[in-house]
Amino acid sequence: MSTITQSATTTEAIRAGAWRARLYPVIMHIIMASAVFVVTFPLIYAIILSTQDAGLGSLQPGSAVADNFHTAWDRANMGLLMRNTFFVAFGVALGKIILSILGAYALIYFRVRGGMIIMAVVMLTHLLPLPVRIVPTYDLLTDLEWVDTFKGLTIPFFASATGLLLFQQFFRTVPTDLADAARVDGAGPIRFLVSILIPVSRTNIGALFLIEFVYMWNQYLWPLIVANSDDTRQVQIGIKMLVATDSVIEWGILMAGVLMVIVPPLIVLLLLQRSLMSGLTASTEDF
Repeated sequence: MSTITQSATTTEAIRAGAWRARLYPVIMHIIMASAVFVVTFPLIYAIILSTQDAGLGSLQPGSAVADNFHTAWDRANMGLLMRNTFFVAFGVALGKIILSILGAYALIYFRVRGGMIIMAVVMLTHLLPLPVRIVPTYDLLTDLEWVDTFKGLTIPFFASATGLLLFQQFFRTVPTDLADAARVDGAGPIRFLVSILIPVSRTNIGALFLIEFVYMWNQYLWPLIVANSDDTRQVQIGIKMLVATDSVIEWGILMAGVLMVIVPPLIVLLLLQRSLMSGLTASTEDF
């Protein structure tokens, strides 16, 4: 009798396990689908609003999509603003990469005295975010006559503690035999950097470029203070220009402008997402 009871209990346990094995993937897919919907709903709602001619709150697409995009493009002079922002974002990302590579290369391969102290001081700059440095930086730009210029929008952002740390950790993983072999073959420091280190660092370069490009593309406070003319104004200021302060907000036109602004960083993200994941994974393994 006990044998029959034990067999029945085992059968029920097997059935319960099989039921849980079937139910668990369904529950997980429902949770993931819900999370994806919550995350993407603002974007979906913005797309719907960009098709409507007036009103707010309706989830039914309208037929004014062409007019809204055309109006937003002309009213904010979006073409010029996007060109300015692309120039600033690309220039800052490129400048950060160059300085970070050179700084990390010097600290790792030239055995600079006080390298740890230098790195500690550089990392302390993370304690001084942009809002804290606005007044002294703006005073410096005023003395240099860089206000309302692309130099004032880009050069203050060239230094990057994050980029320096990223390349420093990566260069430490490069075998020292490569440097020795290059030295034996007669390759100087610049040749070793250009021909060996930079090619093997392309994943980290892509990751840092993506992060800094998106960061600069979304900058609002600094361009609002420094860029005072249409020749240097950025897209985030253009979106603010689409918000009328003395009348009802035209949400269709505003959302059309927002969608146009997010396209360039989205394209960069799609092109460099593999480099981002690989670079972050490699950096995590180094730590």
